[in-house]
Amino acid sequence: MKRILYSLVLVSLCVNVSARRQRAQQDLWPDGTPVSAWFADTSHVDVNTLGRRYVITDYGVVQDSTVLQTAAIQRVIDRSAEEGGGVVVIPRGTFLSGSLFFRQGTHLHLEEGARLKGIDAIKYYPLVDTRMEGQSLKYFAALVNADGLDGFTITGAGTIDGNGLRFWEEFWIRRRFNPECTNLEALRPRLVYMSNCKNVQVQDVHLINSAFWTNHLYRCERVKYIGCTIFAPHEPAHAKAPSSDALDLDVCRDVLVHGCTISVNDDAVVIKGGKGTWADRQPDNGPTSNVIIQHCHYGFVHGCLTLGSESIHDWNVILRNCQVDNASRVLWLKMRPDTPQHYERIRVERLTGTCGSFLVVRPWTQFFKPEQRDDMPLSEAHDITMSNIKMRCRNFFDVGLSEKYRLHDFTFEDVEVEDRTGAFDPTAIEGTTVRRVTINGKRIDP
Repeated sequence: MKRILYSLVLVSLCVNVSARRQRAQQDLWPDGTPVSAWFADTSHVDVNTLGRRYVITDYGVVQDSTVLQTAAIQRVIDRSAEEGGGVVVIPRGTFLSGSLFFRQGTHLHLEEGARLKGIDAIKYYPLVDTRMEGQSLKYFAALVNADGLDGFTITGAGTIDGNGLRFWEEFWIRRRFNPECTNLEALRPRLVYMSNCKNVQVQDVHLINSAFWTNHLYRCERVKYIGCTIFAPHEPAHAKAPSSDALDLDVCRDVLVHGCTISVNDDAVVIKGGKGTWADRQPDNGPTSNVIIQHCHYGFVHGCLTLGSESIHDWNVILRNCQVDNASRVLWLKMRPDTPQHYERIRVERLTGTCGSFLVVRPWTQFFKPEQRDDMPLSEAHDITMSNIKMRCRNFFDVGLSEKYRLHDFTFEDVEVEDRTGAFDPTAIEGTTVRRVTINGKRIDP
């Protein structure tokens, strides 16, 4: 009996040790909850399992890059939906179009050498009820639109090209005439807009030259971008792509960005959700949470991961295992004085490369409209962790304090950086933890 009891105790100990090891190895969100297995699956969708193929040139669309074919392509999408769904295939060649609207059960596939090219005149993008810059309003539809779809995919090695040059040039002309001209006043379409969608996958495609934001997701959940190239030029001055954000996540949850190459003339992955003094009380606004960006390569971007400028509550956001080349900023917390904002439980880890500023926390006052609100919540950012960082920076710690927000409980650990500015001040943020931090070859742990 003693031997049996001893054996049972030994087995129990082994099980407990194994369980502890498993928990230690388990992927966790910054709030300590487990990351679901959905995020670990970075496999590609097999297009052959998505239903019948509708090659657009088999249904009256011609291979002529000079002919506008919006209506003809839309008829193929509608036919696919009416016949039970399937894959709308863009074959090799360039096809010019205005706004297209995908329906439940339809998918978009761009074969290698295929180019779906947006026409460069705003009249071909209809005014619709949509979402822009933290507001619900009437604005222009994107080139590719999906609303309320479950299981929508965009696949293939081809290209969705916003053809934005004319829009960019007109934007900069407007800005020279009126420096206060807003983004919305410039009248530009986005490249891809998805709203109220779930179980979405965008893989392998080239998403380039958007006239405005490149990918905008509003109230979407369980979305994966895998192996995509997202590009818009940042030079020359007269033709750089203004506000060409790579991926705007607006009131979204459960988003994975994996293995993408990103270079745009604005922020890369942007967390949004609403703006304005009463933003937290407006039903169209909301939080964004559970976002992982990993194994990506950044070229020129304004910010690798930006929270704001239109955000109210963001949490459980992870940026990890990425190479950064020539980014202006890595983690950018935009603090709007006119909006109650709460950024928490953000983790940036295992990054290498070069940047202008690594951490930026500053007031953001572009086009803001403060109103009187007696119970205005104090904005805050807390539980922000940066670990296993090896970077060359102009300014590692670009942080400004303000009575409009509170910063607390930031962690810097296993950091090795070259920092030309040398402004790191662990006492500037209350509750700062510093472990194994080396700046310009000097260990600065307290």
